[in-house]
Amino acid sequence: MSAAAHLFAERGFRGVGIEQIGAAVGISGPGIYRHFPSKDAMLVELLVGISRHLLDGAHAARAAGGSGADTLDRLVRGHVDFALDHPELIVIHDRDLWSLPGEAAREVRRLQRAYTEQWVEVLRDARPELDAPTARARAHALFGLINSTPHSAHDLDRLQMAAMLHAMALGAARS
Repeated sequence: MSAAAHLFAERGFRGVGIEQIGAAVGISGPGIYRHFPSKDAMLVELLVGISRHLLDGAHAARAAGGSGADTLDRLVRGHVDFALDHPELIVIHDRDLWSLPGEAAREVRRLQRAYTEQWVEVLRDARPELDAPTARARAHALFGLINSTPHSAHDLDRLQMAAMLHAMALGAARS
């Protein structure tokens, strides 16, 4: 999956053949079919899988308890870690979401809406004066800030970038 993610991010989903994925992991292209029924199934696993992972992380951040500010801190840290550890998935999502089969695309969107609503609730806990539409817009703006990493995280080491994104996201959330 990691090799497929790297190739999809580098060349686009449609620009990568099963043979190239196989070669990247040292097997024949058709050998991939022992693990996945199709290249499309790999894309589904990548995008649905990360959407589930993010939603599960948001549930865990909320379940850990504490103040709204503490929970917001955990959400930001979790999303920053995702963005810095998996920038290729952000690129793939931005460029190739349309390549998903219909049901998988709907599932990604459903999971993303649920993830966003977790942020909305946490933002409103931390900032009770926010109404839901404002908190939702703020959550999307925060995602945009953090998800800029495929384009901005090249000149700083991971720790510096994580600290900067964390501080900027919390500052934007509190402003």
